[in-house]
Amino acid sequence: MSYLGALAWLFAVVAFGAIIPVVPTGAAVSGAATLAFHEHHPLTIVLVIAFGAAGAYAGDLVMYGMCRLGGEQLARRLRWLRDEEHLASVKHRLEKSQVPVLLVSRLIPGGRVPVLLAAAFVGLSWRTFVVANLPACALWSSVYAGIGVAGGSIFPRPWEGVVAAVILILVVNQLISFITKRREARAAAAGSPSEA
Repeated sequence: MSYLGALAWLFAVVAFGAIIPVVPTGAAVSGAATLAFHEHHPLTIVLVIAFGAAGAYAGDLVMYGMCRLGGEQLARRLRWLRDEEHLASVKHRLEKSQVPVLLVSRLIPGGRVPVLLAAAFVGLSWRTFVVANLPACALWSSVYAGIGVAGGSIFPRPWEGVVAAVILILVVNQLISFITKRREARAAAAGSPSEA
């Protein structure tokens, strides 16, 4: 398969994973960067970052459009978006610093869709989203490509680097998910006595 064909597949996989969040898009970018590193073509790593970011960006545009169309009904079903204080906090963060909020939402497992829903619900304009999400997707793709390059530099065989990068991403995602759940449990426990 040619480089351009492989990059087109990377774009398609990442875009699909951004719309249907069951595909490990970060692992796809890391794996492609690992393989590019072993080919000893630095330009190919840059192209992996660019195509990964473009796929994430295209998928996010579709997802944001879906959230804008049906977002209010979906958002009302999410418990944390029914809380007016939390919603005001998300709105304030999105208005003040869109790029960091969108970037963090991409890096936290399961964080992107709720933030996109919140952005749609609070009325973040298309223009703002289009501009703010571009650097967020580029930074996200760079982070995962960096993980892939690190895995590729440690292991002599490309497949070992790909496996190491995927395992590292899964471990980091599980760790972040665990920490997030513990924080939510602590916040719920701290809030329950005052509700009684």
